[in-house]
Amino acid sequence: MGTSVKLVFIYFLMQILGALFAAPIGLVYGYVVYGRLAVAEIQPMLMSMAMLFGFLFMGLYLWRKGYLKNDGRLYSPVSASYLVISLIAGWGIIFLVDFVVSGLHFLPDWLDSTFEALQSDVLGLLCITLLGPILEEFLFRGAITKVLLRKYDPWTAILLSGLIFGIFHINPAQVVGACLSGFLLAWLYYRTGSLIPGILIHILNNTLSVYLSVTYPDADTVRELLGESVYPVCLGFGILLLIFSLLMLNKYKLPDTDIKNLEL
Repeated sequence: MGTSVKLVFIYFLMQILGALFAAPIGLVYGYVVYGRLAVAEIQPMLMSMAMLFGFLFMGLYLWRKGYLKNDGRLYSPVSASYLVISLIAGWGIIFLVDFVVSGLHFLPDWLDSTFEALQSDVLGLLCITLLGPILEEFLFRGAITKVLLRKYDPWTAILLSGLIFGIFHINPAQVVGACLSGFLLAWLYYRTGSLIPGILIHILNNTLSVYLSVTYPDADTVRELLGESVYPVCLGFGILLLIFSLLMLNKYKLPDTDIKNLEL
C-alpha cells in the first residue's frame, strides 16, 4: 500500500516538474509570437505542455524502475474478441457512471475551467483523450495494481486500486465515477495481465467525455443530454451490456497470469 501511495505522490511531483519545464518554453513562444509575455493568450498551451512533460517524466520513471518492462503480457492485445467485449463493458460502465454522477450533481467540479482551457488547445485534447489514458493505465494498472496484487488477495487489491484511482482525481465531481471505472480496469488487468483492454476503455471514456463537452457544453451528463424519456431505456440497455460483457469476459480461458511472480 505504501508503494502505491508513493507512486501517486511521485506522479504529482512529476506534474510540478513538467510545469517548471513548460513555463520558460511557453513564455519564450509567447514573446516571439505576441512581442510580449502574453501569459493569458498562451495559458491553454502552457497547461497542455506542462501535462505532456509530466506524462513523459512519469513514464520514464516507471520504465526506469522496471514497472513497464520485463513483463511479456503487459502489452498483449489478448485477443480481438476479448478487446471488443472489453469495449462493450467500457460502454456499459460509462452509462453506469453517468447514472451515479447525475445523482451527485451537488458535488463541486473544481477542474471545470481547467478542462475547458485544455479542450481549447490541440495538445490539450491529445493529452486528455490519448496520452493521459495511456499514462494512467501505465501508472494505475501497470504499477499500482500490480504491486497491490502481490500483497493482497485479488478482490482486496482490485478494491484498493479502484479507490486509489478515484481519490487520485481529487475533483469531487470525478472521484465516485473514477472509482467505479477503476474497479473494472483493475479487474481486467488482473484477469489478463495486459494493459491494452484498459487503455482502450480509458481512451473511449475520455474521448466521449470531451466530445460531449465540446458538442453539448450545456449538458453536464448524458442524462441531461438524452432527457428523462429516452435516458432510462439507454441506461437499462447499457447496464445489460455491462452485465453481459462481464459474464462473457469471465468465461474466457486466458493463460495463467502469475502477477505475484512478475519481476520488476
